[in-house]
Amino acid sequence: MIQVEELSKSFSDLRRGEVYALDSVSFDIKPGEIFGLLGPNGAGKTTCLRILSTVLRPTSGRAVVAGHDVGTQPAEVRASIGFMSGNTGLYDRMTAWEMVEYFGRLYGIEEHALQERIDNIFTMLQMHEIKDLLGSKMSTGMKQKVSIARTIVHDPPVLIFDEPTSGLDVLVARAVLKAIESLKDQGKCIIFSTHIMREVEKLCDRIAIIYKGRILAMGAIDELEQQYGEPDMEELFFDLISRHEEQAARSA
Repeated sequence: MIQVEELSKSFSDLRRGEVYALDSVSFDIKPGEIFGLLGPNGAGKTTCLRILSTVLRPTSGRAVVAGHDVGTQPAEVRASIGFMSGNTGLYDRMTAWEMVEYFGRLYGIEEHALQERIDNIFTMLQMHEIKDLLGSKMSTGMKQKVSIARTIVHDPPVLIFDEPTSGLDVLVARAVLKAIESLKDQGKCIIFSTHIMREVEKLCDRIAIIYKGRILAMGAIDELEQQYGEPDMEELFFDLISRHEEQAARSA
């Protein structure tokens, strides 16, 4: 459902020259799978997701989403994905229902089918009690539910979540993760970026640990722990980054 081959993105910097935000990254994700991109801030997670969602063009390499090339078929890619980040904005003067309805119409969903689709989503996310609430009156948790609803209103096969629990309290974050897990059960192909270990351990089938634009390790969590002889995911994460820094220092 998602195939990424030697994907790179570089930027020109007056002091440092060519800087790679993403450096020869490759992975694939299947339907019904949650693939986690785990890395600290600035690791390249968001750059990767922005390329997959056609917001950025890659410098080199190739990415195919739901059978469509992100470079040559951006409109088809956008119709096949739902994208949500931790800072998605909502309209203060629109109700929860109106906001989801608005995005459904942007995707060209026929009116009767749209109303039925929204009703089903609001039932799944337990949102009917806030359907008439204005965005300006919503709590952070309510806003995140609306963001999820508008992300999935067109029933895309691929979902992209860029740190969707950033800044949320424990209860709200838990509700967001539960909603994402239910989407996996529907057979969606999901890529999920985070720097929170517990989210990865709870949610992801496979992960890629990314640092300074490069993937340091990839696989199922138990496989990685066995491969590197480290049963604690957090320690494994820091150990891989430390090894990368030591190798970079020796080659400098």
